[in-house]
Amino acid sequence: MHNPIITSLLDTDAYKINMQQAVFHHYPDVQVTADFYCRSDEDLSYLCEQVVEHINYLATLRFQPDELDYLNALGLYHTDFLTFLSRFQFDPDQVAVGVEDGQLAIHISGPWQEVILWEVPLLAIICELRNRACYPHHTVNDALSRLDDKLAHLPKDGFAEGFQLVDFGTRRRFSREVHHAVVTRLHTVYPPLQGTSNVWLAKQLGLTPVGTQAHEWFQAHQQLAGQLSDSQQLALHVWLQEYPETLGIALTDCINMDAFLHDFDRSLCHAFSGLRHDSGDPITWGEKALAHYQEHGIDPKDKTLVFSDSLTLAKAVQIYQHFADKATTSFGIGTQLTCDLPNVKTLNVVIKLTSCQGKPVAKISDEPNKAICKDDNHLSALKAAFKLPD
Repeated sequence: MHNPIITSLLDTDAYKINMQQAVFHHYPDVQVTADFYCRSDEDLSYLCEQVVEHINYLATLRFQPDELDYLNALGLYHTDFLTFLSRFQFDPDQVAVGVEDGQLAIHISGPWQEVILWEVPLLAIICELRNRACYPHHTVNDALSRLDDKLAHLPKDGFAEGFQLVDFGTRRRFSREVHHAVVTRLHTVYPPLQGTSNVWLAKQLGLTPVGTQAHEWFQAHQQLAGQLSDSQQLALHVWLQEYPETLGIALTDCINMDAFLHDFDRSLCHAFSGLRHDSGDPITWGEKALAHYQEHGIDPKDKTLVFSDSLTLAKAVQIYQHFADKATTSFGIGTQLTCDLPNVKTLNVVIKLTSCQGKPVAKISDEPNKAICKDDNHLSALKAAFKLPD
């Protein structure tokens, strides 16, 4: 096709491949559904036909031998999983694209080990198609000028010695070209850049591909555990079975931070290398994490707190300065790095799991407007299981 947006299956986020291996080994027969949500007040229905074209193009892609060699060299993936990836191809029949209530609607269904890879490329495609339509005259130089300006205004007092930045910008980037240019510039001029969530960029630039698990890992376990109240602990323990000594950052807000910490007992505190924040006030969240570690006799400086909720560079610096003497921190910045161009309105779009094994799942989080559930009864049961107000 003319001007495809995704040209490599590695052009995705590392946590997707990491979760995919865990699903491949532990839940190969589990079926799920996922839905697209546009949180922005913007009609995207005009993109419908173009999205279908790009979905069909995705189905022509395969993991290439050099890409599989790269994944193998990371030391995270087993031979059976790499063999699975060598045969993997997207199935367009798993994706239904249309218009519902005047808005772009996308529904994905199929085996979890296959559905899991649709989210990131689909969101990147939607965002880039929309930006091509709305901002056709914006250039890579516009993005790099904004980036250079932001870097010029950061503190010069040596704070960068402990400041760790990771690119999390694949899903809502302005374009593939802008994303690649921004990360390349950061890699060249900004030592705090520790890695990128994008596996293709990590391969090209010699960066570390960063990511562990997303909300869907915890959501699915709501229907894989015997009791709802056991779902978070099951998700955490199965993750440790797959990655006992690596990928030890745990996402805390599928339910909320308090519910997570209730389940995050002493053994889990020791087993996981840190926690990731993705909703709610970051300072409040971080202080709760510090107190929890200290309560279990653990020095927070031995753990890593990863912040990844709607960050800008300036906001990340402020959070870093608050916790600099208290814990090791890392900052995953997405949209505000890879879709920051003059007069461009960023698009807030997500694809979230909505069912597992034909039964509903939910994400509640520490931010009310991030909650997602299509079944009020399941949401009430989930809140009751974790002692949250209904």
